[in-house]
Amino acid sequence: MTEPHQLTTPQGRRIAYHFTKGQGPCVVFLGGFKSDMTGTKAVYLQDWAEATGRAFLRLDYSGHGVSSGDFLDGAIGDWLEDALAVIGAVTSGPLVLVGSSMGGWISLLVALAIPARIAGLVGIAAAPDFTEDSMWADFTDAQRAEIMNKGQIALPSEYSDAPYVITRRLINEGRNRLVLRTALTLNFPTRLLQGTDDIDVPPSVALRLLDHATGGDIRLTLVKGADHRFSTPACLSLITDAIADVLKATN
Repeated sequence: MTEPHQLTTPQGRRIAYHFTKGQGPCVVFLGGFKSDMTGTKAVYLQDWAEATGRAFLRLDYSGHGVSSGDFLDGAIGDWLEDALAVIGAVTSGPLVLVGSSMGGWISLLVALAIPARIAGLVGIAAAPDFTEDSMWADFTDAQRAEIMNKGQIALPSEYSDAPYVITRRLINEGRNRLVLRTALTLNFPTRLLQGTDDIDVPPSVALRLLDHATGGDIRLTLVKGADHRFSTPACLSLITDAIADVLKATN
């Protein structure tokens, strides 16, 4: 695989990305919390884009993958800035955003920032507002006091022996990025994919997003037995089917 390109954002962060030229609208994959652009879904979509001649962009947020920075220094707004900087520098014309988990939140924020460029959106176990509605809401009083007083807290991870370290800045900055407190206007085809066995982002989150979203052709597909990874062959096929459905709706 070729080495990624590098872009320095206006904030001075060096962001790694892969961009494949092809037919528009360009599909932009935005990954999840602590994930990177070499993950199963990102690489699968890269292969799909190359096979179908579709323009495609994937990237590592700062503190993720091979981009610069320390993960613990980052927050939702930083990763939104990273995505917008790369999108603005290397793509043109309409976009179909594909956001996985936290990337679903980032995708919604990108859509709000540059609405004229958004042709469609696919959310995969999208996790809008998770810093507030999942992390902070689930903390005990003792954990809330610890993160506010010490600046961070370590939580066990089901995906790694190393804990998830959650910072006070992640929580506080995320409160400036919440999208599910008012109606969320999505004036473009939107397809949400959600596994029923997802314990990290449960189906109730997808239903809440569906309830808040207005303005477009918005559909939710619940996949019985699928977990948060959403990376089985059948699930991966559903992702490209959803993208194809969005692209068809844009014609």
